[in-house]
Amino acid sequence: MLPHFARAPRPRRRRPLLAAGGCLALLSAFLVTGAAGAAAAPTSASAPTTAPAATPTAVTDGSARFEVLTPTLVRLEYAGDGAFQDGATFTAVNRSFTPPPYTTDVTSDGYREIKTSALTLRWKEGSGPFTSDNTTVTLTSTGVQGKPAFPSYCALGTACEGENALFTGRAAVNYDHSGYTGSGFVAGYEATGSGITQDVSQVPSSGAYRLQVRYSNAVGSTGTLSTRVNGAAGPKLTLPGTSSWDTWSTASATVQLAAGTDTLDLVQNADDTGRVNIDSIAVTPVATTAYPAARTDLTTTGYGAGPTDTLGGWSRSLDNPRTVPVPEHPGILNRHGWYLLDDTRTPLLSAGHTVTDRPSHARQPYQDGYLLGYGQDYKQGLTDLNSLAGGTDLLPQSAYGVWYSRYYAYSTADYENSLLPAFRSSDTPIDWLVVDTDWKSPTQWNGWNWNSALFPDPQAFLNWTKQQGLSVSMNIHPSINGDDPKFPAANSQAGGLTVDSGNTYRFDWSKPSQLAAYLGLHQPFEQQGVREWWLDYCGGCGGSTASDPHVAPDNLINQAYADEAAARGLRGFSFARIGGSEQGGDDSNYALGPWSERRTTLQFTGDTPATWDMLRFEVRFTADEAAAGLSNVSHDIGSFHGGHLADDLYVRWLQFGAFQPVDRLHSDHGDRLPWNYTGAATTAAEQALRLRESLVPYTYTLARQANTTGVPIVRPMYLDYPAQEAAYQAPGQYLYGDDVLVAPITTPDDAAGNGSASVWVPPGSWTDYFTGRTYTGPATVTITDPLGQFPVLIRGGGILTTRTDYTDNTSKPLTALTVNVAAGANGSFSLYSDAGEGAAYASGQSATSPLSWNEAARTLTIGAQSGSWPGAPASRSYTLRLSNSAAPTAVVVDGVQVPETDWSWNANRRTVTVTTAALPVAAAHTIALTGSATANPSSGEVIGAGGHCLDVRGGATADGTPMQLWDCDHTAAQQFTLQDGNSLRTLGKCVTASGGTGNGTPVALAACAGSAAQQWTHRTDGSLLNTASGRCLDVPDGTVTPGVVQLQLYDCNGSAAQSWKLPPGPLTGPGGLCADVVDGSPASATAVQLWSCNGTDAQRWSAPGDRSLRTFGKCLDTAGGGTGNGTPVQLWDCNGTGAQLWTGRSDGTLLNPQSGRCLDDSGNHQQPGDALQLYDCNGTAAQVFRLG
Repeated sequence: MLPHFARAPRPRRRRPLLAAGGCLALLSAFLVTGAAGAAAAPTSASAPTTAPAATPTAVTDGSARFEVLTPTLVRLEYAGDGAFQDGATFTAVNRSFTPPPYTTDVTSDGYREIKTSALTLRWKEGSGPFTSDNTTVTLTSTGVQGKPAFPSYCALGTACEGENALFTGRAAVNYDHSGYTGSGFVAGYEATGSGITQDVSQVPSSGAYRLQVRYSNAVGSTGTLSTRVNGAAGPKLTLPGTSSWDTWSTASATVQLAAGTDTLDLVQNADDTGRVNIDSIAVTPVATTAYPAARTDLTTTGYGAGPTDTLGGWSRSLDNPRTVPVPEHPGILNRHGWYLLDDTRTPLLSAGHTVTDRPSHARQPYQDGYLLGYGQDYKQGLTDLNSLAGGTDLLPQSAYGVWYSRYYAYSTADYENSLLPAFRSSDTPIDWLVVDTDWKSPTQWNGWNWNSALFPDPQAFLNWTKQQGLSVSMNIHPSINGDDPKFPAANSQAGGLTVDSGNTYRFDWSKPSQLAAYLGLHQPFEQQGVREWWLDYCGGCGGSTASDPHVAPDNLINQAYADEAAARGLRGFSFARIGGSEQGGDDSNYALGPWSERRTTLQFTGDTPATWDMLRFEVRFTADEAAAGLSNVSHDIGSFHGGHLADDLYVRWLQFGAFQPVDRLHSDHGDRLPWNYTGAATTAAEQALRLRESLVPYTYTLARQANTTGVPIVRPMYLDYPAQEAAYQAPGQYLYGDDVLVAPITTPDDAAGNGSASVWVPPGSWTDYFTGRTYTGPATVTITDPLGQFPVLIRGGGILTTRTDYTDNTSKPLTALTVNVAAGANGSFSLYSDAGEGAAYASGQSATSPLSWNEAARTLTIGAQSGSWPGAPASRSYTLRLSNSAAPTAVVVDGVQVPETDWSWNANRRTVTVTTAALPVAAAHTIALTGSATANPSSGEVIGAGGHCLDVRGGATADGTPMQLWDCDHTAAQQFTLQDGNSLRTLGKCVTASGGTGNGTPVALAACAGSAAQQWTHRTDGSLLNTASGRCLDVPDGTVTPGVVQLQLYDCNGSAAQSWKLPPGPLTGPGGLCADVVDGSPASATAVQLWSCNGTDAQRWSAPGDRSLRTFGKCLDTAGGGTGNGTPVQLWDCNGTGAQLWTGRSDGTLLNPQSGRCLDDSGNHQQPGDALQLYDCNGTAAQVFRLG
């Protein structure tokens, strides 16, 4: 087993191990200036620009100060010199809270006591800095008592965990050996300058003390490290070998300390061996040889401490993990319900966006932290963190769509002539195009010039991507080679760069000139149209860093990238790893913590293996990071490694991605696109990506919730169900918002092609989005699905909003919205929208549309939109998809009963679908279901000219009663059915051409006799053709005044006087089968097939008179507008194009005039499941269809 310090960088993405110029990169930047090498930089647009003063009601007690920010958030500050800090820090960017009611007093036993509605904080007056011996917190809701501790505070005579120190060089936390104490150990002593720094307090007097170190050293020889005391060289530590890396020993040296607080460094100098791991250090009196016991009741890191029953966690990345699951650093949540966020060593963030280290405190102890006491209200803990550390970054709306990248040397021609046309022709959405490393020159790893062989005209390429509605991100590895044409200017501006290795130079982002030079390299590309930078690393090609140990390199550069984009008027964010450094490796974390990354960074988790174990862990990991307050997480969907995946692994990964914060397909020369696969895998993959795109309105609303409340997009089950023990034992599922439960399938499908997942169903009713099956919880169930489906459950009363129409990308305004509701309880949701880019939303340019479901009234209320923004749609059509519901007998929209063409019911899925016309968003609207039935209505209104209804005059039933137009009143005299034999019936009789066949022949009611005079063919232009006469049902002279004229026969002319909209009915075809929308899915691009006639919504077609055939509010369409033989037929957004026009012919065929071909049963098998297509008209049984 290798020692962790010897981590020869794990094979990282796409680098040949011996390739010159291979690189490791991260992607964010930050301008920095200030003392002690700290840098100053612009901050995220979401970060405040003013340094808050202390809360007016702050309680000062000697050297201690307390600020009650919320009932569950209290700042604890101890300054031995009385110099308290009011400025904002890199983490705590906001303290401008309205203080809640609280009381404070000194108790009879000498404790300063502060009480809020949520907690009681006690500190022993005059007892010095906050420790577990003098400070307690008691939670009101649970009675839990905690003893907080500051990990940064290292007192004489105590064991101080190495992972809680400040790091330099390659030093970093790791976990890959056993036997350590605390939450990890320090590895990375493998290069000069690597080390840890720790302040030691409560030194009673100047003199000699024993510095003890707990370490492991299994290299087979004695190791050495150097010490520094208050900046001066101290003695060397000699570290004899241990029997293994899992065996720990102690060593010591005598150091000279001054009274008060001393700064100790344990560092690898040029003459040291390094190659050891450090568990902890302790400073004791010289006479003390026993090593102090480690604390075991808290989990500590450099950035905070809490009870050991942690919930969730985070990691810098998941690159090439040694084991799965990957170890995680703790966040703020735990089951005891409290946490101490240690902000003591975090640098200051000024109003001018500079970063400076905190001032010294004259060798006096100093502490600064935030006590969170949320109990079981975990969401409140995340909200407090969000308020303190800045809102979770709201990415541009397009970022919540579909991303695509591939480590492959694509060229302009590849993108323009092959890749994007494949997306478009298959109706596969794409919003972000990420160009990987091969765009660079003179080296593909860290060049800062275009590779002209691949991109001969970069400006034209970027102009093209803009025309296509694509946002472009480019891969960066943060270093530069000495032979790069951009090197002389960058090196000069930086004031001299440092050699990383060979001819590769790195930047120190803590130095303002070097950060400015680094960011300057990006600007020419941004001016050409590059939207975003993907900060990556590659082994062997250098890695820039930040020398100030108070700020992690990741956090610093990510803030800088976010600020740099915001300065360009964009939504500023970084696209990178988080919370550590490349030098520290994938497990690294720093005393700064990950908190600033929430407001700046879209995390990518790196180079993952193509295994079911990895997919399973990613399901858990996103939710774990959510519990740490990190919402914007993205994985390489489909995995980075692995070429062509097994069909089920590929599809299940894409389905997982559809319900993730960001859906980003990426690989190392792998197959991650639907057309790389065949058959069911292609179809399922396309469906998953279209579903993702349709979810953007919902996901964007969740992203805004995360921005304002801190509650992430993906939510572990215990956030909503903290009192349910099973919620803590369900890592294979999560909530996507409060009302949608997602349980991705993460095991191979069985021999029948079905996959299964064990799902814990929370209390209440939950309905499957795909199947309509309803489950009642709490219960654990096994859900089995075919390849194209997976467990997605909507809570009773829950609302899931999706885009109704298909769009290539999110640039299209949201003018058609589907509101998916699971009946069973009341519920509500507020849909958020804004321009999708820029910062105007922060100043009020946004809108919210309230949606609510009333179970008792069976009514969806769409509230009037509040607010607006430039370009916001003024109207919107709605589709209600109500699952877990019986069929209604009628549907009423805004108080008006709508015709049967506007709604339908699926008995198999117990789902009602209602479509509306475009309605003004500034007004409120209702969709109400009335009555209860067990099937779709067998009759309905026939709507004719002027929007009036076909009517039997006076509702009489006598033979010869005239047929007329009349106001639609839903009476029996207006309920018609077009039955087999083409008779149009109402009131038990038939609509009949009375006494002739010529023009002007009156049409009346008569007893059904089966004659040709009573036979009517409903054609796609809306006309009703009378069989006996060859003429059409007509309103004389187009008179639309109700009841004035009797209807007649007249030569068919396609006029409005002959256009009739009949109730929906089957489109019966070959073999007596019906045209059927596959799986009853209303999604655009769903295939249409033949299936046994069953009267469900998937088979209820109507002809509104424009030669289209419609169901679910969408049209029968030739895929991609194709015209050739074999072109599939699908459901698609109605658009009036030739692909959606159908003409019924006398031989029963349906002609598509654009193609000159007919609707056809492929292969003429006349079997359920036969796909419908276009084919040369041939009059065979494969092409005979009848509407109604």
